[in-house]
Amino acid sequence: MRIIGIESIVVEVPTRMPVSGVHGITCSQRSVLVRITTDAGVEGWGNVDPSPGYTLMSADDIQAAVAGLAPCLLGGDAMNLNLALATMDRALAGSFEAKAAIEMALCDAKARALGIPVYALLGGRTKSQIALNAWIGTVPPARAAEEALGWRERGFRSAKIKLDGADPIGLRRVAAVREAVGRGMALRVDFNESLPAGEAVRFIRQLEPYDLMLVEQPVPRDRIAELAAIRRGIGIPLMADESVVGPESLIDIIRREAADIVKVKVMKQGGLLRTIAMVQIAAAAGLGVVLGHGFGLTLSTVAEATVAAVCDAVLDGCEAVGPLKMAADVAAEPAILDRGVLELADSPGFGVAIDPEALARFRKA
Repeated sequence: MRIIGIESIVVEVPTRMPVSGVHGITCSQRSVLVRITTDAGVEGWGNVDPSPGYTLMSADDIQAAVAGLAPCLLGGDAMNLNLALATMDRALAGSFEAKAAIEMALCDAKARALGIPVYALLGGRTKSQIALNAWIGTVPPARAAEEALGWRERGFRSAKIKLDGADPIGLRRVAAVREAVGRGMALRVDFNESLPAGEAVRFIRQLEPYDLMLVEQPVPRDRIAELAAIRRGIGIPLMADESVVGPESLIDIIRREAADIVKVKVMKQGGLLRTIAMVQIAAAAGLGVVLGHGFGLTLSTVAEATVAAVCDAVLDGCEAVGPLKMAADVAAEPAILDRGVLELADSPGFGVAIDPEALARFRKA
């Protein structure tokens, strides 16, 4: 089965309501879809969802990278995922987001051609239901508490609270949420690189009474030595996210003992196969692993849930919850996440059909 076409499409889908975070207020998500067609009449779809402030490449950058990679893949074996990845690496350094979208589409096409779900292609799942993690943005404490109660009532058993630097209101936000939900909900906090290193240990220690599962990425992504120093000075498990890119960065974190937990994403790591490899490396080093990204469409969400399903080392509370934030989708049947879990389908590929009308409606010229 040969690749005869690679098309990349940028869409912009509005959120249900403005989402407030460390990097500002988000009212829409610009995502990239990749469609691969084959000479066997089988097609596959991939999807990545860059987030300004977190992802260094924009949707337009990713679309351009896909276009640049396409010529080296056309005519190639659509069933040979390893060769496709190696070919892309030789053609273009970095650009993990573009490579992830293409590899995702190839996984979808290969599994559809074989008549099996992608999780079977990857060796089989260890769980069919993926528990999800709720989120609470940089909102006033009273609203944060109200939102947390709403998530708990819907069935979510864990939630992430965003904190912006060493602002005392962040402490009050966490305190309000913990008081509202009691001890029956696991809580995480995420600084998204916004905490000054000199204030990090002192500030994070003030969070210790609230029984947190983890504190995420307090300092900028390239400050691994500072992450290690912070980890040694606090009593809450520390998770690295933005600092985790390729295997080299993960090995550096392991060697420096800079984190207790790492977060991986299919988009960030460059595809499903490479994300699974990162999970295995982290698990072998004794680190916990969280998986998922906060904004996104159904296809990328199902792809990440698939990785969580085949990797037993991935912790409960997958953060692939983008469709909950979106007012619409390009999938004919958007993922249903309302009760805090995602059920994986047994359909061939990812089991996600793209709605042509929705694609046309949200497509950017």
